[in-house]
Amino acid sequence: MIKALVNSALVLLFGTLSALPAFSAQHIALHPRQGTDSPEQAIIREIVDMERQSKEASLRRDSDFSLRTLAEDYVAITPLGQVTTKQETISARRSGQLRYEAMNITDMVVRVYGDMAVVTARADVKGHQLGEDFSGPYRYTRVWVRRNGQWQTVSYQATVTQ
Repeated sequence: MIKALVNSALVLLFGTLSALPAFSAQHIALHPRQGTDSPEQAIIREIVDMERQSKEASLRRDSDFSLRTLAEDYVAITPLGQVTTKQETISARRSGQLRYEAMNITDMVVRVYGDMAVVTARADVKGHQLGEDFSGPYRYTRVWVRRNGQWQTVSYQATVTQ
């Protein structure tokens, strides 16, 4: 029973982390040089902003953000190796059983490949799900794809770290 609750908590945690953003990115993304703004730098700034919005949505348990930004074919892999879909992620956020007290994102790197961007970062979270503490450090990778002019997450994977 406790293992099932822990697994359930990690699935919900992962669902929220899959929409987790960051405040830092490559140095060039946050401090571009005047007059040398490349298309890649503009995309990096867009992705950093999407990550920021995602963090705010996670703290507010805003499922509409996930509805808008997760692709229909979105697939995530939880720290326990479970596969999570868009609908499962949205349901986890809507349940209200997951509460974040704080999130700190560091070591973020954004790499751009045309209409695709790959984000890697550390996420230190503090929160509770069903009364159980799931606080701790994670590393994650998120893949964004621009479709019809809008950025959507198509893939996410998180790993618990020490």
